[in-house]
Amino acid sequence: MSSFKLSSVTAAALAAVLASPALAQPNPSLLNNKQAFIADLMRQMTLEEKVGQLRLISIGPEMPAPQLAREVAAGKVGGTFNSVNRKEQRPLQEAAVKQSRMRIPMFFAYDVVHGHRTSFPIGLGLASSWDMDSVRRVARISAIEAAADGIDITWSPTVDIARDPRWGRSSEGFGEDPYLVSQLARAMVTGFQNGSPAKADSIMSSVKHFALYGAVEGGRDYNVVDMSPMRMYNDYLPPYKAAIDAGAGGVMIALNTVNGVPASANKWLLQDLLRKQWGFKGLTVSDHGAITELMRHGVARDEKEAARLAIEAGVDMSMADQVYTAELPGLVRSGQVKQRDVDNAVREVLGAKYDMGLFHDPFLRIGKAEDDPVDPKADSRLHRAPAREVARNGLVLLENRNKTLPLKKGATIALVGPLADAQVDMMGVWSGQAVTAQTVTLRQGMGNALSGQSGKLLYARGANVTNDPALVEYLNFLNWDSPEVTQDRRSPQAMIDEAVATARQADVVVAAVGEARGMSHESSSRTRLDLPESQQALLKALKATGKPLVLVLLNGRPLALNWERENADAMLETWFAGTEGGNAIADALFGDANPSGKLPVSLPRSVGQVPTYYNYPRIGRPFTPGKPGNYTSQYFDEPQGALYPFGYGLSYTEFQLGELTLSNRSMPRGGKVEASITVTNTGDRAGETVVQLYIQDLAASVVRPVKELKDFQKVMLKPGEKKTLRFDVTEDKLKFYNARLEYGAEAGDFNVQVGLDSQTVKEAVFELK
Repeated sequence: MSSFKLSSVTAAALAAVLASPALAQPNPSLLNNKQAFIADLMRQMTLEEKVGQLRLISIGPEMPAPQLAREVAAGKVGGTFNSVNRKEQRPLQEAAVKQSRMRIPMFFAYDVVHGHRTSFPIGLGLASSWDMDSVRRVARISAIEAAADGIDITWSPTVDIARDPRWGRSSEGFGEDPYLVSQLARAMVTGFQNGSPAKADSIMSSVKHFALYGAVEGGRDYNVVDMSPMRMYNDYLPPYKAAIDAGAGGVMIALNTVNGVPASANKWLLQDLLRKQWGFKGLTVSDHGAITELMRHGVARDEKEAARLAIEAGVDMSMADQVYTAELPGLVRSGQVKQRDVDNAVREVLGAKYDMGLFHDPFLRIGKAEDDPVDPKADSRLHRAPAREVARNGLVLLENRNKTLPLKKGATIALVGPLADAQVDMMGVWSGQAVTAQTVTLRQGMGNALSGQSGKLLYARGANVTNDPALVEYLNFLNWDSPEVTQDRRSPQAMIDEAVATARQADVVVAAVGEARGMSHESSSRTRLDLPESQQALLKALKATGKPLVLVLLNGRPLALNWERENADAMLETWFAGTEGGNAIADALFGDANPSGKLPVSLPRSVGQVPTYYNYPRIGRPFTPGKPGNYTSQYFDEPQGALYPFGYGLSYTEFQLGELTLSNRSMPRGGKVEASITVTNTGDRAGETVVQLYIQDLAASVVRPVKELKDFQKVMLKPGEKKTLRFDVTEDKLKFYNARLEYGAEAGDFNVQVGLDSQTVKEAVFELK
């Protein structure tokens, strides 16, 4: 982000603001009555001032500092985003509350997605913890750090259900399951807002991307979404509603179309569903430049029509385009846009500012100049211990043949791979204000773990992330500050030769492979899900040495890992683990932590099987393992189903489930059935696992999924310890939207399934009367 300071030119510009109507300002006597306070403000505002409140400007390249200061002082900016420097923000807020006629404070926004100064694991890594307290803690810490930098609102959490891993933004969200993602959405909103976004150390949450963004056709970013209403209501909408029900004050609107109408012009989506059905009272914000894009979608002839469609649909604030500012005053005066549509939007903007506490104290989070941090990027501002703990919680052990892991600290270990010492990739995308140099790589983390031990750590890069120059150019173009992907100029064979020579000196090889972080990012959709050829060649050469091979995966989407599964002795999915990722992964590799993560997504066998997700609808000719596949729903050229199923994850210990029992074999309306099961740690060390409850509706008026996650518990057990877990199965857990979008539970039989993943389960049946 480009920084700026108010210059003497800017100061002169502020002093030269054109004369305006008589000074107006908020009425302090009404300050504790939100509705009356905002109504009084709006009564005093000119049309231009109202439209100014709907304008959201990106600080930096979009608008030079002197012009921005003039616009704020003239009442033409409602908020900005991308400033995280209180020294920059303070003069702008002063311009708003001391120079503008209405004295309305502005707000400052930022994408606090998986951390702010401290980078926590990406969304998939957080989801892999299945630990709501841990995720809530991430959001709480992120809010504290962001608020200390003057941030009032974040465009987060990302709760788009994603079942097509070709979509690069899979990395930002929480996976494929409506129930799990809804729980995570609630945890994030609760952590950000902490009871009230008006608290000085809280920030307002704006959930995104509304709606259905994760279902873009072909997994190609910004593409269309065409979906039946029943699937929409049952599978894709619940996480947005969960965030709103948890109190999210804002909603960011998606860039995709929804059944032929762009979300930013979709009255049904923003008015009928969001406002009327769900009762949302907060702020809606377009995504970057989305109103202008209505012309490229082909639903608006010009900017005038784009502005009209967006404001009538219910887009309150226009992010990073000038359409509202240029067109709305004229449209209202000509009668083409109703004044009430503008007023409704302004009321929500002012209401959000009120809820953030900015009318009570415009400098609530900016604070006083004497309290500004001397060095905003100081390491002392980080929360390293929680970052390390949270990262450990989300590590998923996929394979561990012959107990290859944990590693012995007296061993000689060869660490190879293009991601073994990659600080920027460890952070993942949308890493807030995390500083690359403060991030712990795997090489550093393993070195720390072996410090003072008899073991040795040898290192060789072994390969570039990719040898495709076009791909490298693309990935570096995505980053406007500095190149992210650096290429070793040696030949691929020379790098492999060095890695093989290093491996031959070692007892065990650890290979850090996967994606550069930019490969799982906005506008980074992929047609392939396997590792790049450069890394495949490295792994095959390492395997040929005969040394035990441990794979550490760094990636932002589900990958196809067929060769890797067959040939690796152990495999640890780490996603992009954040600031303390290297230490956290080393903790797991050496056994100082026992992996307990479970997959929040299914890992496909190949891109040809996409979408692969566990809760698919039942069909008339299902494939049955062990039986002939002819005339069943299958791909005849490779095995069926996920390579690793949703909810899967191993441990360094073993867990065993007893038989599933139900308190009753029937449930009356409004009643419940208690499902109980005993889980035992049959191994030789303490560990955590996630016991998951699924329900299958055996016969319904419409086709239902083969199973649906409805509850889970994460439990820690000592060696030999057992615990009986109890789950309440209520009528609410049996409800769904039918073909008429009626929400309820239908009488009949239900199969309760409990397991340590979605596929290997214990079962019992009851009847809803």
